[in-house]
Amino acid sequence: MFLRFAYYQIFYFLVPIFLLAILYRLKFYKTPIYKFPLTSILSKSKFSKSSFHKKVLFVLRSSFLFGLIFLIARPQWVDSNSILNVDGVDIVLALDVSGSMELFDDLQDRRSRIEVAKSEAIKFIDKRTNDPIGIVLFGGDVISRCPLTLDKHILKNIVNELHIGFLNPNATLLGKGLATAVNRLRNSRAKSKIVILLTDGIPSPDSISFEVAIELAKKFGIKVYTIGVGGKAGGYGMDPLGRVLQAGASLDMRILEKIANETGGKAFRANNPGEMRNIYNTIDKLEKTNLETNIFHNYHEAYENFFWLMLFIFALEIFLILFKWRGII
Repeated sequence: MFLRFAYYQIFYFLVPIFLLAILYRLKFYKTPIYKFPLTSILSKSKFSKSSFHKKVLFVLRSSFLFGLIFLIARPQWVDSNSILNVDGVDIVLALDVSGSMELFDDLQDRRSRIEVAKSEAIKFIDKRTNDPIGIVLFGGDVISRCPLTLDKHILKNIVNELHIGFLNPNATLLGKGLATAVNRLRNSRAKSKIVILLTDGIPSPDSISFEVAIELAKKFGIKVYTIGVGGKAGGYGMDPLGRVLQAGASLDMRILEKIANETGGKAFRANNPGEMRNIYNTIDKLEKTNLETNIFHNYHEAYENFFWLMLFIFALEIFLILFKWRGII
């Protein structure tokens, strides 16, 4: 554990200003002197602050102001390389973001396939509390969007931000997408390594065929669970006038079944949003394996800890001024 600041740039200009203010207060500021007939009487009655009292109040005020700068910089505890014993599996979600994922499959639930896939993936991530999860996206291009991590907040943010057009939507590079997901798991020390491959289309001509990706998965002991999205009759889309149009089916379950069977996984077909939810629930019942994993940049907000300290310093100063050392400054 060590401390970092999310907005450390704040220190570059606020700290010099703070130091200049302190220097001015100590070296150049002159306390005004007021002479009144009753001044000597008040002084004898000790109704004035001594030099010691002023110094204590000055230190408290300075500490409070510096604490405000400290809080503005947003302190965070960072646990970037902790070893954690968990009871789980290493999982990579490989998600299709091609153009056909804009279609929907249920006239009663007109959420697009990509929206349903995002919603169910987030629910799945929430359930797998102790499982490192990574994300790979594929369409006309392939990208490893997130490495294996236990930071569920980052994972859910990444999934929430997915949209058609994030990658070239005019193809489905399934083989390269699967190979990239396998590559994310090849150095994993977990006994159980899983790829959940979700797609709604037929693989496009690819630099890496799905047969090669299957061999790579088998070589590294990775099971692939495939989810085919879309009914046998095809999905539905909307024309510019808002009319519902039916699109033809383009899903080839034979390829997905081949991938799953040869890697020791299982193939599923989600004809509608409800079935996709059931599929993720089924996969959630995977076997557990005891392993050690590194947390990938896990941040814990430290704001609250220091906020209460600053509040205490401020309250102490007010208490001393109003109740303990009342008098003329």
